[in-house]
Amino acid sequence: MLRCPECSAEIDVDEDEVEEGEILSCPECECELEVSQTHPVALNPISDDVEEEEDEEEEADDDFDEDGDLLEDEEDDDLDDDEDDEEDE
Repeated sequence: MLRCPECSAEIDVDEDEVEEGEILSCPECECELEVSQTHPVALNPISDDVEEEEDEEEEADDDFDEDGDLLEDEEDDDLDDDEDDEEDE
């Protein structure tokens, strides 16, 4: 019998049937668990933080053009224009 590393609930699976890399779900806390080794079976929680970090990296990539140059935000350009107008007066 395996136990969830997050909530210690019993996970009913045959330890001889699981494979490394297999994803299981805890019936109590619904945490997704990856089988990191099979003899003995070890489970690691798959955190949402990894997915959030990947999303942040994708968003950061959008700030660069094809040549890798940093793109300026349109809002920043508008602020710069307003400051230039004030200096001209």
